[in-house]
Amino acid sequence: MIQINNIRKTFGPKTAVDINDFTILQGQMLGLVGNNGAGKSTLFRLLLDLIEPDKDQKDKPRIVNCGVEVNATEEWKDWTGAFLDESFLIDYLTPDEYLHFVSQISNIDPEGEKQLVEESSHFLSGEILGQKKLIRNLSAGQKQKLGTLSAMASRPRILILDEPFNFLDPTSQNALKALLTDYNRKSGATILISSHNLQHTIEICPRIALMENGRIIRDIDNTTGSALQELEEYFA
Repeated sequence: MIQINNIRKTFGPKTAVDINDFTILQGQMLGLVGNNGAGKSTLFRLLLDLIEPDKDQKDKPRIVNCGVEVNATEEWKDWTGAFLDESFLIDYLTPDEYLHFVSQISNIDPEGEKQLVEESSHFLSGEILGQKKLIRNLSAGQKQKLGTLSAMASRPRILILDEPFNFLDPTSQNALKALLTDYNRKSGATILISSHNLQHTIEICPRIALMENGRIIRDIDNTTGSALQELEEYFA
């Protein structure tokens, strides 16, 4: 479960995030949608304690990840996986070296690492591992795949992915949807996805949060897949 209370983040005169109260239940798949500048990526960086919320507020800002305040301890990192952009990668390593590094720091044994690769084989399409290319020489889509796989390596209870469908071809996009829904179903993990791709997001997320100017202006129940028309009307 993730609880957000009294979170505000400004950059000069611009308010990037302003959320008073929002809760994401354990096991939910939440799609975060909105135009550029709506605050999606900033919100994810706040959730991961990469940036701090404004402190000049009447009420204390709180982000709680499975009962732990993210700015009070690093304990939550043990059950949280994330990939926001290629800055999360180490570009002078090969993909195999990087995945092995992530597995080591996550206390994953070689058998667990092998199982992860096997379960993701359709998504990886045989184009990343075993190629001996440095990460810096991969395509944007290949980096996206590696980052997503690495975020899932520790089998996290909380998984946060920023624009995971970016740069992927249609086959890989469909493989990613299957990978995420299967992981959510088997593990009960909470998965947060931000995306400009409404169709893919609606297909896999039973709950949609629409952001505008840093605020969540609509919290949409999409269990029946009914959110598409509402969102298309909004973005039109």
